[in-house]
Amino acid sequence: MTEPSTQERGGTAVPPQPGSPAPTGLSRRGVLGLALGAGAAGLALGAGGGASAGVAVGRARERDAAASVYDFYGAHQAGITTPVQDHLHFAAFDMMARTDRDDLVSLLQDWTYAAARMTQGLDVSATGAVGGSPEAPPDDTGEALGLPASGLTITIGFGPTLFENADGDRYGLAGQRPAQLEKLPAFLGDDLDPARSGGDLCVQACADDPQVAVHAIRNLSRIAFGRARLRWSQLGFGRTSRTTAGQATPRNLFGFKDGTANILATDDDALAENVWVAASDEPAWMAGGSYLVARKIAMLIETWDRVRLSEQETIVGRAKGSGAPLSGGEEFTEPDFAARGAAGAPAIAENSHVRLAHPDRNDGVRILRRGYNFVDGNNELGRLDAGLFFLSYQRTPERFVRLQRALSTDAMNEYIRHVGSGLWAVPAGAQPGSFVGAALFA
Repeated sequence: MTEPSTQERGGTAVPPQPGSPAPTGLSRRGVLGLALGAGAAGLALGAGGGASAGVAVGRARERDAAASVYDFYGAHQAGITTPVQDHLHFAAFDMMARTDRDDLVSLLQDWTYAAARMTQGLDVSATGAVGGSPEAPPDDTGEALGLPASGLTITIGFGPTLFENADGDRYGLAGQRPAQLEKLPAFLGDDLDPARSGGDLCVQACADDPQVAVHAIRNLSRIAFGRARLRWSQLGFGRTSRTTAGQATPRNLFGFKDGTANILATDDDALAENVWVAASDEPAWMAGGSYLVARKIAMLIETWDRVRLSEQETIVGRAKGSGAPLSGGEEFTEPDFAARGAAGAPAIAENSHVRLAHPDRNDGVRILRRGYNFVDGNNELGRLDAGLFFLSYQRTPERFVRLQRALSTDAMNEYIRHVGSGLWAVPAGAQPGSFVGAALFA
């Protein structure tokens, strides 16, 4: 969480990219404040003594909006340890043919400039949606006018094919590719759609308002025109993890609490060990960054819904209601894998998800999860096209590979299919006056 933007306080706004006009005008939060003020005035005219209550509500809403602002600049990119927002729009991009290194650098500079503004509740440029020439397309698409920043974070990553693809080393970056940044190996249960996997670049936009997240991807896609094209995208809702102790553990579409043991933003030691690339790691330009894995996991909802409750709990290894491990206790009680049930069998089944994914079974490996539920309508059989859009951040891709292979005997595999996949190197956060990934081009 950051202080209100400097533009609102009369200071210097987001530094413009060279050649860009200086930011001017009201932020979207400022427009919202005017709207709230008008509402309070209406209450005063119609209800007399209710005016003060209306003003108080308006001010409370403004405070809530201001509290949900995260700085785009920093040591790490936002959207990793940031409190998980309610909505996601994820997009993967491929660079266009005949683009060169300068095109890639200029795209990242333009994205950084726009992202730094949008995350503060501003239009993508000073002229924005309505301040430019009426005879030219506006700089901003405008559907977020009047909306607060809504906790928007924008996180940018680089895929293996950005460094080298079938056309070779297009941008002179092959020598800088991290050794583990390559297409993930095949896993049991994979039924991957190539059109919904991979990508030279990725952008993760998270917000508490879905329209704000969609606005971010829509405008970054428009800015990329002629340099990069959208390869695939995914909308998500209902977060399936938490990154702060103050967030309640959410539920996935199978109805179980998800992410109980996730790494929290306050656990600096766990983050340093499991999430952030260290200065001693290679390559040096990735120091302070992380590696992002995205997996689109289709859930066989209708099949799961016909499974008796006791079997569902055995498959997961936790009680469906409380989230407590089947070995006893409360949600956050550490599972006791030695505990036995009434019949003498392990209280937590050997092939349960909780047992197989636990750090004790995987040499202490942990990952930071930021997944979301998705429902993409229905398929040709009239069943829900729904599931989990799994997102995880880890210090090395090998950590995810190890965990995924450990889940090869997971009883839950009968009810899920992995249909999309991708891996991206997420560099450290940008500094004011620079851009995301600048160290790669140094």
